[in-house]
Amino acid sequence: MTARPPADFHARARAGWNPPPDWIIALADACARETQAGVARKLDVSGSLLSQALAGRYAGDMAKLEEVVRGALMGENVTCPVLGEIGRDQCVAEQKKPFIASSSVRTRLYRACRAGCPNSRLVKERS
Repeated sequence: MTARPPADFHARARAGWNPPPDWIIALADACARETQAGVARKLDVSGSLLSQALAGRYAGDMAKLEEVVRGALMGENVTCPVLGEIGRDQCVAEQKKPFIASSSVRTRLYRACRAGCPNSRLVKERS
């Protein structure tokens, strides 16, 4: 049984992007340091999504993935009107959470994310 050669994440990024943006390079760096599966768990996405993104073939919401990578791997922050300074990845995660009336913070976050927060990727709800 022969061992499989290690994946060259940087070569995959260079082949898929011309040139690769800084966040794709950060993603390739993280996958090379850890494992693709480990980085996928950290970003709360699938390994196949990361593989497709590195190759420049991901058909999903690439801007959302970019925000998650910038927050989780590159340390970029945004100012949340409810929580203050938070990572971009936490901002994306908070937007996905459901309304919970029993938590005043969750209620405020749910409303702020849908009421014109400049960081929100959600469609503004009608009044």
